Amino acid sequence: MSVSTPVRPQLSDLGPIAQLRAGRLARRLPQLMVGLVLYGVSLAMMVRGALGLAPWDVLHSGFIRHVPITLGQAVVLFSFVVLLLWIPLREVPGIGTVANALVVGFSADATLAVLDQPDGWAARVALMVVGVVANALATALYMGAQFGRGPRDGLMTGLARRTGMSLRLVRTGLEVAVVVLGLMLGGALGIGTVLYALGIGPLAQLMLPWCIVDLTPPPR
Repeated sequence: MSVSTPVRPQLSDLGPIAQLRAGRLARRLPQLMVGLVLYGVSLAMMVRGALGLAPWDVLHSGFIRHVPITLGQAVVLFSFVVLLLWIPLREVPGIGTVANALVVGFSADATLAVLDQPDGWAARVALMVVGVVANALATALYMGAQFGRGPRDGLMTGLARRTGMSLRLVRTGLEVAVVVLGLMLGGALGIGTVLYALGIGPLAQLMLPWCIVDLTPPPR
């Protein structure tokens, strides 16, 4: 008698209508929102840790030094700018893509409004480390909800598909570019940026299988 090995649920590449028709919305929609809110919270934690930001947030923090908007508003603005770059890449946004563009920035601003920067180094390091781990969990949650990629992730996958380059190479190139541009604008670079760059991929990959909602129809 053979024992079948359980198949792990996989990420699906669905359009907006198919994402809704796939079902399990009572699980997937709350998971999506929790993931996006947590993403903004984790961003704010790294800001208050003041030991360096994620690559894209280096750009956001530099931009707001020259434009009278908040960090969260910069996240929203750049999300929609990046979505414009999806058009020539023929990427199709999902429900989670648009939600990502809005919710993360608002959540970051709300958290920054109530979270002060601590004085001690230990507390700042803790905020940085917990921020990176929380960001990985947030990524796994919103991606696992199966409502599509975020704007920046879609830019990465679209460029990889159109150029034939590996995802790792495209991601590295994008993150180096936004960090350099952010530094030119006066953005915040530090050890937290290095920790994020080294840790976010392995952590998110570790957590993602726990968070993927299985959309496979049950056997009849």
